[in-house]
Amino acid sequence: MEVKYDFSGYATKAGLLCTDGRTILPDAFKHQDTTVVPLVWAHLHKEPANILGKAILEHRDDGVYAYCKFNETEAGRTARELVKHGDITALSIYANQLKESAKKVIHGMIREVSLVLSGANPGALIDNLAFSHADGSWTGERDETEAIIYTGLALAHAEEEKVEELELPMEEETEEELVEHSAADPTVREVFDGMTEQQKTVVYAMLSSALDQEDTEEVEHSDEEDNIVKNNVFDKYKRTNQDEEGVVLSHDQMADVFKSAQKCGSFKDAMLKHATEWGIENIEVLFPDARNVRTTPDLVKRDDTWVAGVLSATHKTPFSRIRSMAADLTEDEARAKGYITGSKKAEQVFPVMKRITTPTTVYKKQKLDRDNIIDITDFDVVAWIRAEMQVLLKEEVARAMLIGDGRPVTDPDHINTENIRPIWRDDDFYAYKVKWDADISTINMIDEIVRARKHYKGTGYPTLYTTIDVVTDMLLVRDLNGRKIYPTMAELTSALRVANIVEVEVMEGIERNDGTNDLELVGLMVNMADYTVGTNRGGEITGFDDFDIDYNQYKYLIETRMCGALTKFQSAVVLEKVKAAG
Repeated sequence: MEVKYDFSGYATKAGLLCTDGRTILPDAFKHQDTTVVPLVWAHLHKEPANILGKAILEHRDDGVYAYCKFNETEAGRTARELVKHGDITALSIYANQLKESAKKVIHGMIREVSLVLSGANPGALIDNLAFSHADGSWTGERDETEAIIYTGLALAHAEEEKVEELELPMEEETEEELVEHSAADPTVREVFDGMTEQQKTVVYAMLSSALDQEDTEEVEHSDEEDNIVKNNVFDKYKRTNQDEEGVVLSHDQMADVFKSAQKCGSFKDAMLKHATEWGIENIEVLFPDARNVRTTPDLVKRDDTWVAGVLSATHKTPFSRIRSMAADLTEDEARAKGYITGSKKAEQVFPVMKRITTPTTVYKKQKLDRDNIIDITDFDVVAWIRAEMQVLLKEEVARAMLIGDGRPVTDPDHINTENIRPIWRDDDFYAYKVKWDADISTINMIDEIVRARKHYKGTGYPTLYTTIDVVTDMLLVRDLNGRKIYPTMAELTSALRVANIVEVEVMEGIERNDGTNDLELVGLMVNMADYTVGTNRGGEITGFDDFDIDYNQYKYLIETRMCGALTKFQSAVVLEKVKAAG
């Protein structure tokens, strides 16, 4: 039995590349085959007067075809005359619940078919807009799940084509029905095997695009011919004419690739294995070179977050030679005395100690071949080198202040401890030494640190500089019930009566011999405000560069000339323990 309709045409065509990079796949609306939707004028479905009739959707391999019937309303009759006389020649659809994968629309729901002006884009143009919904509400926002899809394809009148009458349900599928429908779908392999050679060519082109190819897909379409997708990935030569036929992989060749991949475990290796015999010359397009995660190389270095705090807290003076003086008033000779009538008054004598610290130069030097500077275009290698030099110079100076540079005195690169005096090895007058037995427990060590606090005579509250292992042991101390005594760093800091606890990686494993025992450094309690740094004008950190014309090299130098020392009596407490034998 035949059904009468006023005209028919493609509501949308599959395989067309949209201007925003998306493509409607052939089966995106397959589930709506035989669905009846409203026929609307220019998608103005907010007004009932704009409903012109109905459209019966038919799924085809190359798109969605629509058989349209006008209502006997004034608007319907007017639209029928416009189509009949060729004034309106194009259809489009409004769809929502769009689902995408790699810019490919794989599923959606067509809500209405509209007559549109012939000036619409002849290709598949998807405009994501804020649509007015059927209930009259307005989102006012861009919605990625909705779209108006223009095809601008010519319409066919009823006299040109007939369609058999179909039993069409008016209700839309429920979510449960969609799930059941989806579960009955064939497997990917079955779908692929059922495709025509032309459809398989489309799949190959989409696969190559998903693999980040450099050449773009060329899509040609017309009203008279089926859409043809040509792909540049497997071309043996550059096309100069659209009619020239490029090299593509057949289904059998792809099957060989899959079989090889199952054996070797790598699709890339399998493709490369067959590339030569198939004459594929630019296979590297499918498998591009690795790219840098970051623009500059990562610096493998120690944790230096403590450096800035040490350097910024020191007391600075604009003189490169510093002298400290102190009078010891703790001896009995310095005490005030009682007077007995007729006796002689004794003078009060106390020693005055002084020491002078002179400057030294600390530097960092690098060189780069000019050829390398020119060839490295991914990042500014000179700026990167300068930043690296700045980081290491500051770390070396801060290390010299706390524990020394660790190099032997005979090393020509040794930083003289008479010029930058390390707190760890300073005289007992400035840095009081506290020593513990090797077998001291962590809980007892915490108690001893609190007791050693009485020897600190520096400014304000000190900072405890120690290693991450010492801090970890103290945080893991538990009571008899297995609960942590100091569950947070703040509670541990308060218990030790210090302003802060700073972990210094370069302090790990530091030892010295006092003439009797090997001593392992546990920590330093000090306020760096009592450590004075002296630098003349021009002696601050300064950078220099020069070009060696003989060796075609750029040389870079960063240096500072300075001195440093504790200048206050017992302004630091050095915490050490005897190293266990063996």
